[in-house]
Amino acid sequence: MARSLPTAVVFDVGNVIVEWDVRAFYARLIPDPERLDWFCREVVSPAWHFQHDQGRAFAETSAELIARFPAEADLIRLYGPRFNETVPGPVPGMVELVEQLAARGVPLFAITNFSHEFWPPFRAQWPLFDHFTDIVVSGEERLTKPDPAIYELALRRFGLAPGEALFIDDRAENVVAAEANGFVGHHFANAEGLSAELARLGLLPQ
Repeated sequence: MARSLPTAVVFDVGNVIVEWDVRAFYARLIPDPERLDWFCREVVSPAWHFQHDQGRAFAETSAELIARFPAEADLIRLYGPRFNETVPGPVPGMVELVEQLAARGVPLFAITNFSHEFWPPFRAQWPLFDHFTDIVVSGEERLTKPDPAIYELALRRFGLAPGEALFIDDRAENVVAAEANGFVGHHFANAEGLSAELARLGLLPQ
């Protein structure tokens, strides 16, 4: 028997719907390119930021970082209150794609690795997410992709059975984990490729 096609869509947020670029924010504050590279690699590193996605408070992570890099204290302190400035805008074509799906009545959801503190001010600036029925935020759940538990939680919360939803993420390991835990997967590269996949699955017109 042929498998039925997915009827709902579950998005990642950062670098799928919106761009996320810490370097672009700090480039306005650190004019020297070599120093900027060092600061983003060694100070506000991806590993340091990931702690927020895991549910740690910025007050704690920034205090620890300032203790390691006291000369960078002023720049580190800006990261939390100005986090929205690390989101320069939407990924090209994605606002339109989400709105097309919503107009067709396709149920929309998201699973995002995102700080529980940074999410509310970010969400307030993006009414596009009004189209979404529910969004699992890793920092609120203290579960992060690609942990199988976050996909299991999402299926329960969203009321979806295995195979009913297409999961879209820019990170291959997150897509692989989703496919192993009840989702049809799409490794996101751009809106054009996703649009073609959505049409192939019957979620958008050919």
